[in-house]
Amino acid sequence: MSTSAQIGFLVVLALLAANLPFANQRILLVGPQRISKPLVWRLVELVALYFVVGGVGLALESHAGQIAPQGWEFYAVTGTMFVTLAFPGFVYRYLMHRKH
Repeated sequence: MSTSAQIGFLVVLALLAANLPFANQRILLVGPQRISKPLVWRLVELVALYFVVGGVGLALESHAGQIAPQGWEFYAVTGTMFVTLAFPGFVYRYLMHRKH
C-alpha cells in the first residue's frame, strides 16, 4: 500500500471512529442496548477510539519505516482534529431536532 493510500485510509478510519460513539446506543459497542446513552460515555468512547486510531497510525508508520518522535504538540493537534471530525455525529445526536 502506498503512503498516500495509507494516509487516506487513516483519515477515513478517523472520521468513522470519531462519529461512532454518536451513532449507536451501546456502551463500548458491546454493552447492552440503551434508550439513551449519557454524554459522559460517549466522550469516554471518543477518547478510547482516538487511541485505537492512533495505534493503527503508529502501526502503519512503523511498517513504512522509522517512527518519528512526537511531542505534546502532536497529540494536541491530533486530539483537536479528532474532536473536529466528531462534529457531524454530535450535531446529528444532540442538535438536530427530530419530530416524533
